[in-house]
Amino acid sequence: MEMRQLGKTGLSVAPIVIGGNVFGWTADEKTSFAVLDAFFDAGLNAIDTADVYSSWVPGNKGGDSEEIIGRWLKQARISRDQAVIITKVGSDMGRGKTLKASYILKAVEASLSRLQTDYIDLYLSHWPDADTPHEETLGAYAKLKAQGKVRAIGCSNYDAGLLQASFDAAEKAGLPRYDVLQPEYNLYERSSFEGPLAELCVKEDIGVITYFSLAAGFLTGKYRSKADTQGRAREGRVSQYLDENGLRILAALDKVSAETGAKPAEISLAWLLRKKGVTAPIASATNLSQLESLVKAATLSLSDDAMALLDEAKR
Repeated sequence: MEMRQLGKTGLSVAPIVIGGNVFGWTADEKTSFAVLDAFFDAGLNAIDTADVYSSWVPGNKGGDSEEIIGRWLKQARISRDQAVIITKVGSDMGRGKTLKASYILKAVEASLSRLQTDYIDLYLSHWPDADTPHEETLGAYAKLKAQGKVRAIGCSNYDAGLLQASFDAAEKAGLPRYDVLQPEYNLYERSSFEGPLAELCVKEDIGVITYFSLAAGFLTGKYRSKADTQGRAREGRVSQYLDENGLRILAALDKVSAETGAKPAEISLAWLLRKKGVTAPIASATNLSQLESLVKAATLSLSDDAMALLDEAKR
């Protein structure tokens, strides 16, 4: 399996990162273990999660995904250094969204405990915090890196202005900068990443791992009408894609699928892998059939004509 350098972190990741948001939500522990086993057996190596996953599920408290990953790590056939563990801090865990240093230094201990590990490979600021200076947040990360509890740092949901401001603050204060960005980016939602943000990431050699890479499952092609979404866990989010743009994208995916024999999900991820600045998309799987598609996407090569057709589908 091809490995890609994740910016300047020193970490190498395979072309697809497995999303842990479904662990403890639409995938129970047994299923999560089976998916993770198959993922690593296929030569892929990075898991993305967050401390807040999956607090939105009735009966869950947050940290559920990390706990499942931690239990899997303890019994897995791989050694700890073969897995790149990515988690995030700053979402609302009962105290609101915050990136204050005191909060981060406590939250990391909770994540380490749930993950049953001594270190986190990549620790991300989940959301911007306008009330906390970049210097304070980065100072906390500097301590964690010095202590060996975190190997690399990054951020999620930052626009170009915020990301540049964080670089400026890091340079001025002599602190580590964010070396990874996790933006929302897929065939449907392009505007938040393409343009100034993507250009900044390329210029600064920032590793980019995209979330909602399959638009909450819409780009798998299994949701074609409102009726298809009813009663599904992602009903509310998927419904927003069922407009003219969405249907045009599905039609383009169907055409490329007929030409290549690949599934829409595989094509959607392969499209991301050819986009400038993208290191690896994040995608989740709730069964082994879905996981098989993620593995195929990692090695699927799209023609220039297919890329052009997909590019032009969104207007």
